[in-house]
Amino acid sequence: MAVPYDAGVQRRSNTEAELARRQCPPESVLDHITDGTDVIVAVANGAPDTVLDAIEAGADGFHDVRLHQMLPLRDRPYIRGELPGLRHVSWFLSDCDRQAFADGHCDLVPNNFSDVPALLRRTARRPLAVASASPPDAHGYFSLGCHAEYMAALAGDVPLFLEANRAMPRTFGENQVHVTQVVGWSEADYPLTELSQPEASRADVRIAELVAERIPDGATLQVGIGAIPGTVLGLLHDRQHLGINSELITDAVVDLIESGAVTGSRKRNNRNKVVTTSALGTRRLYDFVDGNPGVEFWPVDYTNDSHRVATEDRFVAINATLEVDFLGQCASESLGSHYFSSSGGQADFARGAIYSPDGQSFIVLHSSTHDCTVSRVVPRLQAGAAVSTYKNIVDRVVTEHGVAELRGTTIRERTQRLIAVADPAFRDALTNEARRMGFI
Repeated sequence: MAVPYDAGVQRRSNTEAELARRQCPPESVLDHITDGTDVIVAVANGAPDTVLDAIEAGADGFHDVRLHQMLPLRDRPYIRGELPGLRHVSWFLSDCDRQAFADGHCDLVPNNFSDVPALLRRTARRPLAVASASPPDAHGYFSLGCHAEYMAALAGDVPLFLEANRAMPRTFGENQVHVTQVVGWSEADYPLTELSQPEASRADVRIAELVAERIPDGATLQVGIGAIPGTVLGLLHDRQHLGINSELITDAVVDLIESGAVTGSRKRNNRNKVVTTSALGTRRLYDFVDGNPGVEFWPVDYTNDSHRVATEDRFVAINATLEVDFLGQCASESLGSHYFSSSGGQADFARGAIYSPDGQSFIVLHSSTHDCTVSRVVPRLQAGAAVSTYKNIVDRVVTEHGVAELRGTTIRERTQRLIAVADPAFRDALTNEARRMGFI
């Protein structure tokens, strides 16, 4: 008697065969690297440690291989410039590569986060992408877990080698990769790096209060990382119908969701969903996003698209800077020529928020250094400073002394408003310099 054909069984059989055929040890990544290859490494916990170990172990066999990455979380020999065959190219500095850049051991590419996928497509030579992902499901799909960013955008466009880490959450959104899209995959099992919420100072709390009181019900939020954004979210538990569209979510977002304040019901895009491109925090956050269909991870050229952000009503962007001058120019990545990070998505969201109906963009900073010896509101930025958010799109600058509303104001008005939120110890000197410059 003939056995009926079962298409589901056949598909599973084909998938299992394909997974088995492409599974290999991490050292197999070396088969896909030649001199001049640009290896594109995923962000933060998306970096595949065992695969990078293999690349470093084989470094003597290569010449002029560059490893492109944003925000590395683990210190590595190639980052420190200790492996002549490998050169680190950073797209956003972290504690792990900041000193390497200062010492000339790595390069830094200026960028807006939303542009990174397109820039990598255009500039990468003989590209190979490497990333950590969740183990594959029965249908042959890996999930990129806590990170989508540029890797989700490039999947299918460039060769991709995956490390399937048992500790990586399986998440939803536009971050699924089928086995047929990878040149190889290996297995791993090690914990993700955890980052705790920084403790908020008195100034952080006051700044957060000034921002939070201006956020209405039904707003869609983008928040950066750090003490102030996290504190802002902690003050919004009494709000209703909030939405999240951010390049990053942290543990503070979990608290806000569980309070009932976040429903996403007023969003125009991805209604009822939290949308992000990264999750970075503690195990609690990673467990929260694991298997959670209410949180979607999308490529950064989607989450950070200023035009799409602008279609949301009451969009609120909250980002930090290091220094702001009388024109409202924000240096958020360097003090003078001393670099700390990069532009990230600050300008993407600042631009989108000001074109959103009833949108607001907040730039937050302390009025002075922690020892009150240097003002962070200055007549002009330090020589060599990178302007991360330029004067025409800066909306509201917040210090612990108040909110300076700048958009649509004259140079005289914005100078006066910024001096009013500066540390009182520096206001007279700032006023005198503004007069000397002819700004007031």
